[in-house]
Amino acid sequence: MYFQTLSKPDGRKLTLYSRHPIAAGITAPSPSSDPVRANPHLRWHPLRGEWIAYASHRQARTFMPPPEYNPLAPTKDPQFPTELPEGNYDIAVFDNRFPSLIPSATDAPQLLVDTLPANGKCEVVVFTQDPQSALSALPLDHLELLLQVWGDRTQAISQHAQIQYVLPFENKGVEVGVTLHHPHGQIYAYPFVPPVPRRMGDCQLEYYQKHQHGLLQDLIEREIEDNQRILYQDEWAIAFVPVCARYPYEVWIAPLQPVATFLDLTAEQRVGLAKALKTVTLKYDGLWHRPFPYLMAWFQAPVNGEAHPEWHLHAEFYPPYRTADRLKYLAGTELAAGMFANDALPEEKAKELQAVIVDIGNS
Repeated sequence: MYFQTLSKPDGRKLTLYSRHPIAAGITAPSPSSDPVRANPHLRWHPLRGEWIAYASHRQARTFMPPPEYNPLAPTKDPQFPTELPEGNYDIAVFDNRFPSLIPSATDAPQLLVDTLPANGKCEVVVFTQDPQSALSALPLDHLELLLQVWGDRTQAISQHAQIQYVLPFENKGVEVGVTLHHPHGQIYAYPFVPPVPRRMGDCQLEYYQKHQHGLLQDLIEREIEDNQRILYQDEWAIAFVPVCARYPYEVWIAPLQPVATFLDLTAEQRVGLAKALKTVTLKYDGLWHRPFPYLMAWFQAPVNGEAHPEWHLHAEFYPPYRTADRLKYLAGTELAAGMFANDALPEEKAKELQAVIVDIGNS
């Protein structure tokens, strides 16, 4: 992996990553030279027992840009400023111009509930310079690089003393709110472990302390033995519709042997995960004959300096699903109660995805 770190005119950092050496002399552009003036804060929600981030400056952010304007596209037209530089590289990572969390946040307001500065980090990860591409179209060694990039960003971000958890994710498609044309994801780094991974961690720790074995590792072994919902499997990685899927077409990807974070992956595991990732995304697009929207989230152990043998790095895909006349998203019971009601059996949806023939290639 090759990389080069640059500074944008507004002070934000840009890091370029590539499978090949990156030429010197690349200049980091920015839509504006004005420094980012963000001071988000956190407020405690006493009934839910969780922090809520408040970042009112995000009201001015780009939302659903018109086709002729893409803030990522290299251009020399001053009317169309860009975030990406020209040059030969594969992946770009830069600080979000409109962050919900920022390391320099300070002086949270005094309110009726507890408050804190929103000391965290928000980064944009552009998967490729090709705005017409997608994860499913990238070659396997490019996807392996992306897994390395997520590890490198985890390591870099965790150097901030406030950071407790690093979450890479991708919102794919305008249906789930994507605001840039290029294939891209984000990384949110929090000064606490958010509710979902916190609950995951609690369950995994309780199981590990009782069995001296990983919870997800045991579930994967049972999925392999059951052999009904597996979409991809090799010596190093697996993709499957979990028996406990909350969404139709929900898919999990994981290394067969547990690792706590991206930093712990071996080269062989990255190869296997790249193949699993390409298989799943190709099957999604192939099943609906269109670029299919989803949320992909990667869950790893907290970055609090402690060992976490209970944790098992994995990705979870949450796609909307098609009914007779529309795509279905979360409804009242899921959003309000947190109790998911799945209208379809995981086995049925796994069969649909298994039936989609894909070619992931060898490069």
